[in-house]
Amino acid sequence: MEIINAPQHGSIIYHPSLLPRHRGASAINWTLIHGDKKGGFSIFWADDGLDTGDLLLQKECEVLPDDTVSTLYNRFLFPEGIKGMVQAVRLIAEGKAPRLPQPEEGATYEGIQKKETAKINWDQPAEAIHNWIRGNDKVPGAWTEACEQKLTFFNSTLNTSGLVPEGDALPIPGAHRPGVVTKAGLILFGNDDKMLLVKNIQLEDGKMILASNFFKGAASSALELTEAELVTAEAVRSVWQRILPNVLEVEDSTDFFKSGAASVDVVRLVEEVKELCDGLELENEDVYMASTFGDFIQLLVRKLRGDDEEGECSIDYVEMAVNKRTIRIPHQLFIGGEFVDAEGAKTYETINPTDGSVICQVSLAQVTDVDKAVAAAKDAFENGRWGKISARDRGRLLYRLADLMEQHQEELATIEALDAGAVYTLALKTHVGMSIQTFRYFAGWCDKIQGSTIPINQARPNRNLTLTRKEPVGVCGIIIPWNYPLMMLSWKTAACLAAGNTVVIKPAQVTPLTALKFAELTLKAGIPKGVVNVLPGSGSLVGQRLSDHPDVRKIGFTGSTEVGKHIMKSCAISNVKKVSLELGGKSPLIIFADCDLNKAVQMGMSSVFFNKGENCIAAGRLFVEDSIHDEFVRRVVEEVRKMKVGDPLDRDTDHGPQNHHAHLMKLMEYCQRGVKEGATLVCGGNQVPRPGFFFEPTVFTDVEDHMFIAKEESFGPVMIISRFADGDVDTVLSRANATEFGLASGVFTRDINKALYVSDKLQAGTVFVNTYNKTDVAAPFGGFKQSGFGKDLGEAALNEYLRVKTVTFEY
Repeated sequence: MEIINAPQHGSIIYHPSLLPRHRGASAINWTLIHGDKKGGFSIFWADDGLDTGDLLLQKECEVLPDDTVSTLYNRFLFPEGIKGMVQAVRLIAEGKAPRLPQPEEGATYEGIQKKETAKINWDQPAEAIHNWIRGNDKVPGAWTEACEQKLTFFNSTLNTSGLVPEGDALPIPGAHRPGVVTKAGLILFGNDDKMLLVKNIQLEDGKMILASNFFKGAASSALELTEAELVTAEAVRSVWQRILPNVLEVEDSTDFFKSGAASVDVVRLVEEVKELCDGLELENEDVYMASTFGDFIQLLVRKLRGDDEEGECSIDYVEMAVNKRTIRIPHQLFIGGEFVDAEGAKTYETINPTDGSVICQVSLAQVTDVDKAVAAAKDAFENGRWGKISARDRGRLLYRLADLMEQHQEELATIEALDAGAVYTLALKTHVGMSIQTFRYFAGWCDKIQGSTIPINQARPNRNLTLTRKEPVGVCGIIIPWNYPLMMLSWKTAACLAAGNTVVIKPAQVTPLTALKFAELTLKAGIPKGVVNVLPGSGSLVGQRLSDHPDVRKIGFTGSTEVGKHIMKSCAISNVKKVSLELGGKSPLIIFADCDLNKAVQMGMSSVFFNKGENCIAAGRLFVEDSIHDEFVRRVVEEVRKMKVGDPLDRDTDHGPQNHHAHLMKLMEYCQRGVKEGATLVCGGNQVPRPGFFFEPTVFTDVEDHMFIAKEESFGPVMIISRFADGDVDTVLSRANATEFGLASGVFTRDINKALYVSDKLQAGTVFVNTYNKTDVAAPFGGFKQSGFGKDLGEAALNEYLRVKTVTFEY
């Protein structure tokens, strides 16, 4: 206590539980063992008791049914814990840190989990057994006696939907029923006859095996190593030697754990192998499954060759060292759960807009590839596990996918910066961050999609019961644009999958890479094969075939109005498939003199220049009231000149390159036409003199209603400013609505009556008042008029991917 009290402000401690619940060193284990629905962490002032000091702050998270210690740490306790400690230190420094006495009510203290106390009690429900196994996962391991040896179980799940307990019986003394070894793993039963599934078993000699292999003989014959693989094996042998200093010589029979290695050494081995083998991702379980050096090398080589024993999808990655990390990008088509070449091995180049260099060759889908992908999606919908699992289990898979996207968020954001020119920090927050939020939001909707009962006219003397069911439509085609490649994919795909459909995704040809990385993550999340398919390729070929295909029942499209009309026509002619369209825009932003001018300038800038202007709801035209027009323009130009245009991976960059060369040329022509028609080019309007597709942030004033740039969308960093007379609200509304587009709009004013009046009159699917670009996963998003119909996001988006069936009984 002398040491703890020595600092000026005392000491604080991070603890992985919501104190006073689960005090003690194994607190996080007991959170899982008790089946708590909420977990989290506490930061408390140290005292001479045992975790009994005054609380400083606490943060909580949901505990998912299949969470383990590792997933809780990776998802919440570690990243949020770091932020929490920073927040706590700041509160202390500011003299604002609370000292809240810990209540005694609800306080628990369970001892440290040890191997001898981790034996499974079989006389309890399946969920309690699952909680015991996952609470003891990794260390010390929940165990039982069976087949005359001690078996330790790892990687338990309650997600057994669609599994049939058929296989070899494993008698377990004390268990309600024998376990069953199946292809999926070991099925166990609680005293309530419900099932759980264990995927890994550790034998008494310390070797970890797949539970599905429990009754199988030795693995297939040993691989013969190439010269390069022999060099790798010797390098790995040196790693083992450093980790096991008590072993004189590491031989093929040397057992990692019997030689004194502990769980922390497993992490070290995995990390050292990752550095040694160019980022090869091993799991801790891999070490437990191959605990002798010879077995470990065999497993390692299989993974390096892409044909490891678990039968995981073989992926031909493009690897790049960029943004202080190594990224691994799939570049083939993704059909039926496998990455495959396009028909005829056709490929094309995807370009880095920052310097115009080729990132990699990407497979170019052909019509036959579309047919294969649709067939895979149809089979997965009609015959696969996806249609058989419960809605709640479907939600768990989508939550798991969101978690994986979060774990890979830096990699995804880096790919988005490389392939789309997105500023990295914006990509982290919006392109990737909102994608993660979207999947979490719709994962929560999976088990809340429900119909209703309807009173109808009775058929006397009988009675009637009428109810509705909401059902998935089947195979959906999703065609996404290039401005937010991952986010637009997520907005549509999350709702589509939550509703229970299967999907064929066509990313924009110029930005396919995050979609392909997303496909890889669906595999890791356990999404059944065929549910998600990704086809990079041209819109005229792949998009057209999806629109025409008789087995596709819904098309979701974001893009231009011209293409949207063509898709709508094809959907009607082919099989009258359902369609939702989010199309072009020319969103008006009206700025009144009674606004908060500082905020109007700030948000006006954002309304145009956000994401380099490649933003479907960008303010296509600003109407500024006469009395503040000149001051508004002066401040905007001042701010524009402060913007840093540069490499999107630089953390201080404000404005990256335009998405692709053709779009850059379009912007230059657009500005030239504006000057020719008589608008005043205040600043910008030119390509930045450097490699890549950079365009100057641009401001036009004196824009008249008849001009081309007043009517047409630039889809770039071009601010179009027009005046309107002081107090003339109805005239400016008429001008703002004089467009065939109606995606978004905005108004800045301190007058609440004026704000409500204007928001009522503006003809757009979204109206922003004293803000802009503020979209949220729970708020429906979609346009009016030729900006399309149908909604992304919010509950309304689910209806785009559902059909309503009415069922009437007579009794």
